[in-house]
Amino acid sequence: MTASLTPSRVAVIGDVGGHVDTLRSELTRLGADPRTGVLPADLVVIQVGDLVHRGPDSDGVVELVDGYLTEQPNNWVQLVGNHEMLYLREPAFLWDEYVAEPTEEALIRWWREGSMRVAASFRTPDAEYLVTHAGLTAGMWRAALGTPIEAATAARGLNDLIGRRDGVIARGGVMLRGHRVNQGAGPLWADAARELVPSWSQTRMSFSQIHGHSTLTDWSTGTFRAGAPIEAVTEIDRRLRHETTTLGGGTIVGIDPCLGTDGGCPLRAWESAIVGPVVS
Repeated sequence: MTASLTPSRVAVIGDVGGHVDTLRSELTRLGADPRTGVLPADLVVIQVGDLVHRGPDSDGVVELVDGYLTEQPNNWVQLVGNHEMLYLREPAFLWDEYVAEPTEEALIRWWREGSMRVAASFRTPDAEYLVTHAGLTAGMWRAALGTPIEAATAARGLNDLIGRRDGVIARGGVMLRGHRVNQGAGPLWADAARELVPSWSQTRMSFSQIHGHSTLTDWSTGTFRAGAPIEAVTEIDRRLRHETTTLGGGTIVGIDPCLGTDGGCPLRAWESAIVGPVVS
């Protein structure tokens, strides 16, 4: 679906992980009414998934987002993360925390009604971006999508898999126990340091990407998790917890803040002016 209104700026928000107050604070910073939460008309928010688990109020996060999807659908694009997928198909991993039944029902409803997607795309004055939860690996780009040149085509191709090839969407990689490094891992599971970014090292990208899910940097220790060649082409903003890797043809931007259980770090959106609508 394509938003019928055309906001002039985008904010891409990383993994929230059950921290509803942190999310509200960031939305207020972006211009949401501090009393009602209403988003400004010129803003579209894209959230990369993993709304739930770890933090203190996953149910509150989903309730907040459900309000935006209902009341301001042109201003909020919700993507699916691997933690939401636990409730949408046979679980690929075990998790010792579950959301309340109404929250699970909301996630299922979003997926069935098309309110929660796999991918979105947009253009800025300088580049075209594809947004997914974990990033689109070069292997997935080739095998499942047929090497599309435009981010919008890639987004539509990924979203067309919903309900038909959910197993491809959820294709695992090294982050799933017992799995090896897979440079064709799917957009819910690709590990940034071992799969996503390395998969593009020998393949020219034709658009840029933004993702959450995992990081090149271990924010708790400051250690860079990928190799020296990737570190040499990566800019790290430790204050925002954003990582930008410049490769042939585009950039890969990681925005997972790794809030964990206590949320003791900022949640900061990646922001830009946009040209035209967001496609999802």
